[in-house]
Amino acid sequence: MLKAGLRLGGCARAWRSVRMASSGVDRQKPLANKVALVTASTDGIGFAISRRLAQDGAHVVISSRKQQNVDRAVATLKGEGLSVTGTVCHVGKAEDRKQLVATAVKLHGGIDILVSNAAVNPFFGNLMDVTEDVWDKILDINVKATALITKEVVPEMEKRGGGSVVIVSSIAGFSPFPGLGPYNVSKTALLGLTKNLALELAPKNIRVNCLAPGLIKTNFSSVLWMDKAREDNIKESMRIRRLGKPEECAGIVSFMCSEDASYITGETVVVGGGSPSRL
Repeated sequence: MLKAGLRLGGCARAWRSVRMASSGVDRQKPLANKVALVTASTDGIGFAISRRLAQDGAHVVISSRKQQNVDRAVATLKGEGLSVTGTVCHVGKAEDRKQLVATAVKLHGGIDILVSNAAVNPFFGNLMDVTEDVWDKILDINVKATALITKEVVPEMEKRGGGSVVIVSSIAGFSPFPGLGPYNVSKTALLGLTKNLALELAPKNIRVNCLAPGLIKTNFSSVLWMDKAREDNIKESMRIRRLGKPEECAGIVSFMCSEDASYITGETVVVGGGSPSRL
């Protein structure tokens, strides 16, 4: 009986190996040899996503507005044995967006994955006090630049037979954070952009999905958690009563970019500790 069980176990393992080999997917490296661009990726959520994509086998091109931040992040990830390069990219500048795409194509021959993570929030206060300049800056970077960087990568993804785009929005797109009116509105717009891009790009075999983080402890979100009373108030709305970690967003993005998510497009995944998150 023991020998029969061993034989059956061996057959099952052999069959799994054949099945994985035939699919061309290494289950330990689900993104093996994929090429990924990640914007605003030298710190916080973007950095954690870049690390996870590279750990899962992708060649990752990271970017930031400052060269020293790019150099530091690349050195860290290369020191972990990961395939990561980087370049300066201000997503609000057309020439920088083109250069980011050109860098990936030159280094790796194409693009399979785009994670659009760049965002700004230069304002905290009442919505009626927001100036036109602030509205322009937030919508230009958070919404328009996301649409335009996607436009840049689509032709390269088509050459590869398809691809995956993940747009980083926020739970604030569903349930606004106090004092962050324009930012909240921009993140709601990204939910709609995801739906529209998914519809238009599906015939090109390009999937578009969205990540909506809740309150994740990063430098970017510090305006919400540096004040203990405000942090405690936000925690009260969560089922899991703590702030999230950037790494808790990264695995979801890797999944959305993998073949395991091949039948998913136009969807938003909330990583928010159980906070209310639907319109």
